[in-house]
Amino acid sequence: MNTGAGSAADATALRPLPREHARRIAAAFLPGTLFGNRYHYYYARAKLRSDPLYPGVCAALHGTRAPLLDLGCGLGLLAHALAQDGIALRYRGVDNDARKIAAARRAATRAGLDDASFETLDLSCALSPHRGSVAILDVLQFFEPARQLEIVDAAAGMLEPGAKLVIRTGLDDGSRSARITRATDHLARLLGWMNAAPVHYPETEALRARFDAAGLRGTFSPLAGDTPFNNWLVVAARD
Repeated sequence: MNTGAGSAADATALRPLPREHARRIAAAFLPGTLFGNRYHYYYARAKLRSDPLYPGVCAALHGTRAPLLDLGCGLGLLAHALAQDGIALRYRGVDNDARKIAAARRAATRAGLDDASFETLDLSCALSPHRGSVAILDVLQFFEPARQLEIVDAAAGMLEPGAKLVIRTGLDDGSRSARITRATDHLARLLGWMNAAPVHYPETEALRARFDAAGLRGTFSPLAGDTPFNNWLVVAARD
């Protein structure tokens, strides 16, 4: 089954969250004391206001009801964005950074996200059992190509009727924006925000081949917004 460029115009038109929406989500990450660390709060505000990632994923998941597994969830911002957009899904986020998982749990509790749960998991070693939709956002580049395809294959196998596999990733296409993306990911590692450096960015044809093998229909749409990064929204589902 072929995958095509589809829906690129729709994704390109997506904008980051409005300022008030971003502030409301970020407020769940405020510290409990006056002099507590506000790093996660300011990060969440900046991320939500500058990156169309979460509106893009929410648009892709509109109309779905299957439980969602978020692989490499970080602070769990997707759970908050889905709730704010009125998308009621049972959400489970996993990440190998225990500090981020702890922060995600606190913020979800504060925001009243009763259907959201989080656990620490190293995706280089294992994947959780799941049936439903799967999100893999800005994660694949941290794995060797063989492990990337194992993760994509496993995620494709988790899809049930009506569910979707939603990936946001940079692509290895030799462009200037791809080089900027790589440099920024390395900087994030140096600054300590990421606990790993990028290894390999996926190749479009490799992902298409995996979708074909799994009987999925996929679309690839640019999702960089006003950022200089080579970010794409990839959505795959069964017909």
